[in-house]
Amino acid sequence: MLDRRTMLGALVATTASATRALADGGMSRIPAYAFSFPALSGDDIRLAAFTGKPLLVVNTASLCGYTPQYAGLQELWSEFRERGLTIIGVPSNDFGGQEPGGTSEITETAHHQYGVTFPIATKAVVVGAKAHPFYKWAAEARPRDVPRWNFHKYLIGRDGYIAEVYPSAVEPTDTRIKTAVAKALADS
Repeated sequence: MLDRRTMLGALVATTASATRALADGGMSRIPAYAFSFPALSGDDIRLAAFTGKPLLVVNTASLCGYTPQYAGLQELWSEFRERGLTIIGVPSNDFGGQEPGGTSEITETAHHQYGVTFPIATKAVVVGAKAHPFYKWAAEARPRDVPRWNFHKYLIGRDGYIAEVYPSAVEPTDTRIKTAVAKALADS
């Protein structure tokens, strides 16, 4: 039987651990692998299928100045997918109305113009009260690192939590992203 002092010590240790976790980035207890996106292909992109592997989740748009980053994302995917990286594009019309079309227009841009072969979701809201649950989760975990424009990148580590965040201006082939992806792939 536990005495009061032991129970109080355990409670203080648990509270201190939770406080440190919040201070270190406010990680939710739910990992990214709990979410899914409807895919352009009609299936679901279930992140649970990638449990234990790093993910790069990117909100995309077809009519944005950053749209050419699709090519860099495809290059990153080609370089790292065999080692376990998955990239998921999440089209969004949240910024500047730059994703006004539907499935056929998104498919034309991503697959036909840029040759994308990584999974693409259907259009989703990525900011605000109506945001997709993944993006609400990410905003809770990293409130200072929410998307401010198209092609915002969340790198999810093998543990299912946000490892790094890259704003729109950081190209997918940037050394910082490649280094972080390589590190995420190496972490066990």
